[in-house]
Amino acid sequence: MPKRKSSTALAQPTPLPDLAPLQAPAVDDGPPAPKRAARGSRSLGRKASMNPEKNANVVDAPEAFRASPDADTKDERMDLGKMFTKEKDDSVPSLVDNGDSDTPLSELSDIETLAKATAPPPKAPKASKKGGKKEPAKATLDEKPAAPAKAKKVDAKEPQFLDPEADGEEEADEEEIKAALSRPPPVNSDVLPLPWKGRLGYACLNTYLRFSNPPVFSSRTCRIASILENRHPLSNPNEPPHATKNRPDKEQPASIRRGQEFVEQLCLANIRDIPKMLRWNDRYGIKFMRLSSEMFPFASHPEYGYKLAPFASEALAEVGKVAAELGHRLTTHPGQFTQLGSPRKPVIDNALRDLDYHAEMLSLLKLPPQQDRDAVMILHLGGVFGDKEATLARFRENYAKLPQGVKDRLVLENDDVSWCVHELLPLCEEMNIPFVLDYHHHNIIFDSSQIREGTRDIIDLYPRILATWKRKNITPKMHYSEPTPEAITGRQRRKHNPRVATLPPCPNDMDLMIEAKDKEQAVFELMRTFKLPGFDTFNDMLPHIRKDDNKPVKPPPKKKTPKKKTKKQLEEEEDGDSGASEPEPAPQAVIEEDEVGMGGPDGRVYWPPGQEHWLRPVKKVVKPKENKKAPPGKELDEQGRIVTAAMKRKRVKEEEEAINAAQKEGEEMAKNVEAEIDEEIKEEETEERAKGKRKGKGQKTKESGAGVKTSSGGKKKAVKEVKQEPQEAQKPTAAAPPLGRRQSTRGKKVEYAEED
Repeated sequence: MPKRKSSTALAQPTPLPDLAPLQAPAVDDGPPAPKRAARGSRSLGRKASMNPEKNANVVDAPEAFRASPDADTKDERMDLGKMFTKEKDDSVPSLVDNGDSDTPLSELSDIETLAKATAPPPKAPKASKKGGKKEPAKATLDEKPAAPAKAKKVDAKEPQFLDPEADGEEEADEEEIKAALSRPPPVNSDVLPLPWKGRLGYACLNTYLRFSNPPVFSSRTCRIASILENRHPLSNPNEPPHATKNRPDKEQPASIRRGQEFVEQLCLANIRDIPKMLRWNDRYGIKFMRLSSEMFPFASHPEYGYKLAPFASEALAEVGKVAAELGHRLTTHPGQFTQLGSPRKPVIDNALRDLDYHAEMLSLLKLPPQQDRDAVMILHLGGVFGDKEATLARFRENYAKLPQGVKDRLVLENDDVSWCVHELLPLCEEMNIPFVLDYHHHNIIFDSSQIREGTRDIIDLYPRILATWKRKNITPKMHYSEPTPEAITGRQRRKHNPRVATLPPCPNDMDLMIEAKDKEQAVFELMRTFKLPGFDTFNDMLPHIRKDDNKPVKPPPKKKTPKKKTKKQLEEEEDGDSGASEPEPAPQAVIEEDEVGMGGPDGRVYWPPGQEHWLRPVKKVVKPKENKKAPPGKELDEQGRIVTAAMKRKRVKEEEEAINAAQKEGEEMAKNVEAEIDEEIKEEETEERAKGKRKGKGQKTKESGAGVKTSSGGKKKAVKEVKQEPQEAQKPTAAAPPLGRRQSTRGKKVEYAEED
């Protein structure tokens, strides 16, 4: 596939109709083709399934399964098996199409290159225990050597990557473990925010609804390759798309509008599932949720980006209407690559586009004034880039360029790699930006000269933190999560535990976001532990069983062809004396659409820790059949089936074919042996002529009574015996012809006996 030419239109985001085509083939940007008579649909005419298990073009956004947009390890996500398989296509420049950020912003390779350029040199390889030799350092798949001329010398404490909480399973060396074990123990508060009056929330995805039938979630996304493919019309526009039977025809002209309609269908499917999620949350006492940034795939992409209005305006307004009715709070969290302090202009441009996209999404919800102010966008300051003061200066400069609508929603959060509370809180007070306290991050990165690890000392900063929210009349919010029990070092403690064991000492009316892999189940765990409002609304689900889904109706089994009825039976049917007809099967109970996936009357929506496989139907295990006994007068084969006459005939035929094959093999073997003997005889005769000893050798032969006659004749006789062996196996009564008689048979050579 030829490489694309770079387009000058990539530098600035432009409305969709003005987008330049991606590939060289002709693109139809003119008036749309006349509509065909589709089945009650638009010109695209293809109502494709938005279920990732049925449509290969639709995939789960992996960021939605993580505990937080910052966490980027496999253990931070729910295990979905093969759902996150990535295919690398060099011909398609997929900007962060690999699940490394919560939004498709900037090129991952550029950021990694910058991180490696500013990172300290790697440690020398360790000596192996066996031979004392140094083992070569292992390189990652996407590691590229950085130019030494561009490398900057920075402090040894500078992180080697910009991904907060990433790679929590890294093995630590002995020095790092010793340093971690020697740190003072954390000093935690004994205050519990009870009685609880606040709102608990979770991020992006509901595990119970995701695996309902049909699935309900708002993080469907796609690959750029799918967008390009769907720019071509279907082979049969009157039929829905199919993975093999009805795919886009790449021989026909492509249209950017057609590819964009594919993305819009994906977006609308995501939006329409949010009201269901909100009503589910409300039934079980959850009134706080973070919207997935992947709800609009590639919306802030420099080339494939698009505005949400007008195609999503009505659907988002319906989401806002439901949220206002139920009194729910909605927020967003752009990914870790949205950085306003980066020294690279492309990263800043990507961040500005991404913040504009999130602000537009929240504004189109049309929430009431207070709920609209509470719909904030949480952001990390990002990397340090070798100089914290210079990074803070760049942030101030870029923040001043933001539209007022973005400034009204932007809040800053401390991270667990670079920026602690004592560094960000003064900046927020200076720039009038609300500050989000993350307890988990604070216990990893903190200023030890001013504060101790744990939740006790941070309480003294609550008045300053809450004041940053009150200035803008926004309801405060905080984040809480816990490290895994086996974590020791700081890098290991970045990994979130699937659920949390306690509540932080926050105000009891706080909006608290629980960042955990088990999502709503982590909130349920806290409700049960502390008997919070809503703890009595849900119960344990039955393993692998759901009674709130409309299972697909199986067609009744086909009846066997009835025997031909007799004349008497036909007459009885005509007279109505045929007897009672067979009762029809009872119709399957249909659950109303609003109640599908809602847990049923018993609220069975809770699954215990580590039992996420309960969400799926149980796997069928095919047991081997037991050995059967043959009926009287019958024979069973190896598989326990009764041997019929046809099977016996087939077995006899196979045996005959095997005998014939053996006979042919024996004949071929005899031919090969005879040919070898002929060659040996010719070589002997040639050698005798060359020495001129033919006559003398003949006299010796007569005297010995054997001579050449025995050697050559014996070989010929052996050949005949080899040839006749397969025939004697079948016809033992047939006698071999005399040696002196000439014999000619089809497929055999003519042979003669040696003369005296």
